[in-house]
Amino acid sequence: MSPKRIFISADHGLAIVYFLQTSLVPNLLKNGIEIVLLTDEGLVDRIKDQFDQPGIYFESLRLKEARKYSETVSPQKQYWLHYLRRFGSSNQINTRALDDQIPQVEFEAHGKRKLLKPLMRLMIWAMRHFKWARDWVQTQQSKFVPNLYKDLFEKYQPELVVASTPGWRLDRYILREANQRNIPTAAVIVGWDNPSSYSLSGAPMDWINCWSAIQKEELIQGSDWQSDQINVGGIPSYDGYFQKKWLMKKEEYYQLHQLDPDRKLIAYASSFVTYAPNYDNIKTLADLVENDELEVPCQLLIRLHPNHFLADPLYEGEREKVRQLVDNCRFVKLVEPVPLGGELGYYSGEDMPEKSSMMEFADVFTTVYSTMVVEAAIHNRPIVSVCIDAPGGWNRPDKFSLSLTKIGGWPTHDRFRQAKAGQVAFNKLDLLKALNIALKDLPQEALNRKQFVKNEITFTDGQSGDRVCDFLLTCVGKQSKEGQLK
Repeated sequence: MSPKRIFISADHGLAIVYFLQTSLVPNLLKNGIEIVLLTDEGLVDRIKDQFDQPGIYFESLRLKEARKYSETVSPQKQYWLHYLRRFGSSNQINTRALDDQIPQVEFEAHGKRKLLKPLMRLMIWAMRHFKWARDWVQTQQSKFVPNLYKDLFEKYQPELVVASTPGWRLDRYILREANQRNIPTAAVIVGWDNPSSYSLSGAPMDWINCWSAIQKEELIQGSDWQSDQINVGGIPSYDGYFQKKWLMKKEEYYQLHQLDPDRKLIAYASSFVTYAPNYDNIKTLADLVENDELEVPCQLLIRLHPNHFLADPLYEGEREKVRQLVDNCRFVKLVEPVPLGGELGYYSGEDMPEKSSMMEFADVFTTVYSTMVVEAAIHNRPIVSVCIDAPGGWNRPDKFSLSLTKIGGWPTHDRFRQAKAGQVAFNKLDLLKALNIALKDLPQEALNRKQFVKNEITFTDGQSGDRVCDFLLTCVGKQSKEGQLK
């Protein structure tokens, strides 16, 4: 009897952490499941060298070919179907994140795409209000199947295809091909804001694992999933935080970054870089630290965002500006994320010890409503979301900017605020007050953080990898009635 075999699509650095740096894949292998892991072609050999073991095979996800198909086969139709899928969630959920991102896409549109803006706005309105409109878009998009993976399906004969999104990215093509072959499909949610920020599935899906009852409700009410298709299994990527398996020794970490053990540590993780500069946040924090304006002597450790390393002069410019600032400061240090390489870029699991240690040893953690507020809360650190607007945003007529002071209503941001898991600062005075309070580490805020973590990820025992494994085992060879395209 041949072993059961599944495909796993890992098209993002966070997916590499989710599948390969948790108990998920090892447990699937222990249960007799063979795994074909598909990832960026440029990383196949490197990932194989690091994670190879009996029962696991590594193949290219053929992202370049998938992108070429999207850009050359009915490109305008595929573009607009992707646009409608992305923003056409039902209005039964909080759509503020989607609403604020639509103007960006419209701003960046050129030529005929700009002319179609009124029609697409009308279609988005219909999708927000009527399920038939959402169903129509999903039926139309599912007609685009490039059959890039025919040889892999025939070679390995998988009984399940698992992806790190339900077709929100280029993984939509392998998921559609699986559906065409009547092979069941499952997705896992790897990001905190994903169900409220990416909307409808990009392929017919059978099953999905999410973090919490909150995400489950977003999937049902916003994207028409059925309750029995959804498993609340938590987030395996955070198991290592609870297990303390990535933590460095404090003395070692301080020496690594030349930190002063006699000064309190404020950590800042850059975020939201696509929409707004972070430099004003960073400069304000640096000034407070350098001028000893806080109630106790502090130092600042800045973590750049992966987008700071994109080939874009704006992001590169801010990165260099931050580096220059750090060079001219006594008590400000810099952390740069480790690149994974290929198309997976700097969203890497290579520096999980760095991330975990930064949060563990920070006396206060600051960011812009990043997913790292959840991670910092797991480490039980006081949190301040810093939202200081740069006058004029990016100050480029060809670049869309979004005000940081106006994003508090986004679903995840709103939940952070409503949970009182931390504070929010919109200017230097706000930030000074918030940091002084956070440095006291008030007991009530600690309780709020604990409840916030429970609400957002459900399980805090470090065993979510086991739960998701058990769920996926039940999906092998099994299809849901809802997931298969009629």
